[in-house]
Amino acid sequence: FLQEHFGKSGPYFYGIARGIDDRQVRPDRIRKSVGAEDTFSEDISNLDLATAELTPLAEKVWGYCEKNGISGKTVTVKIKYSDFSQATRSRTVPRPFSAMPDILDAARELLAGVYPFRRSVRLLGVTVSSLTKDPDDDPAHRQQLDLGL
Repeated sequence: FLQEHFGKSGPYFYGIARGIDDRQVRPDRIRKSVGAEDTFSEDISNLDLATAELTPLAEKVWGYCEKNGISGKTVTVKIKYSDFSQATRSRTVPRPFSAMPDILDAARELLAGVYPFRRSVRLLGVTVSSLTKDPDDDPAHRQQLDLGL
């Protein structure tokens, strides 16, 4: 059937549908974003509670960024509601984030922008994208300081 409808790609689709893929794994691909999310044991309706849940997510994302010498310019907040519908809100800043509080502040503003929630919140996520190598770790990007000596 697949070969009849898809020609020589039919056997490929057959294998992929069964989890068979002979292509080489490329673990060294360039990461495009870093994110963390949390599903709550009980849905949240209160903005203060939801906002408090952003802190460990931002800490986890920033920890990965610091460990790997990267940063990003875009923060995205993902909100999944109790009916499994979801919303995302993003903000891009001119310069890469330099600290966890910067990510957290942007995430808080984005979350506040969708309050009042249309339903109770089941999951929150924070993602940083538009990734760049951290300029502080790259001598080619360091600015020379004029000390006036």
